Amino acid sequence: MPTFLFSNIIFGPVKSRRLGISLGINLLPGSRKVCNFNCIYCECGWTLDSKEERSTLPERAEVYRALELKLSEMKERDQRPDVITFAGNGEPTLHPDFPEIIDDCIVLRNKYFPEARIAVLSNSTTITKPHIKEALLKIDQNILKLDSGFDLTLKIHNQPRVNIRVAELIENLKKFNGQLIIQTLFLRGNYKGKTIDNTTPGEIEAWLKALEMIKPSEVMIYTVSRDTPDGGELGKVPLPELKRIAAMVNRLGIKTSVSG
Repeated sequence: MPTFLFSNIIFGPVKSRRLGISLGINLLPGSRKVCNFNCIYCECGWTLDSKEERSTLPERAEVYRALELKLSEMKERDQRPDVITFAGNGEPTLHPDFPEIIDDCIVLRNKYFPEARIAVLSNSTTITKPHIKEALLKIDQNILKLDSGFDLTLKIHNQPRVNIRVAELIENLKKFNGQLIIQTLFLRGNYKGKTIDNTTPGEIEAWLKALEMIKPSEVMIYTVSRDTPDGGELGKVPLPELKRIAAMVNRLGIKTSVSG
């Protein structure tokens, strides 16, 4: 099925299901995805071997110029973003200048739209690096992925290219002391002949236990909304079921938002 990539450093603003009016920043190549996950539901498609296609990352100064140009244009038009979001074609924290670019973004945000939030969508794999964690703690919304409380499910859904275990991931997420948002994508269907479903009672119980330990400020629950790289074998979880899961999180005293 068709998937898509962001061809420019700056994209949008777009209406985000979870964040509002979002101005996007892509720190990765415009021609391919760069990620240490290969999620079976990723709207950007599969993560290819970097040897197959070589592309350079945008330089820090290039990102600064592109962002300032866009923000100045939006200021002139009185087009106010709710959030400036680091997302794009893969994992944004893999950019070698990620912490410095975050600092630049804060400066530009404060200059043009001081009321706007800064958000990062991350798969949580780099948070053990002190400079990445420090950068994430500077922003308004560091949104970190946790799709399951089980290693096997994480392996199937996210197909990590790095060694990662859920127990260690939970411990690292706990170190944010609640200054983080957990994002979880629920889906079901079939993948390579196996049934996929992270909404079963056992899955939900393990996931809720993880949330109790992490104690995030918020949980964002969503499901697939666009084509997936594997075709039509994966499907949405209906909105009423997502709301039922959200109610369980709310009972833990954790703010929850749902995007169907």
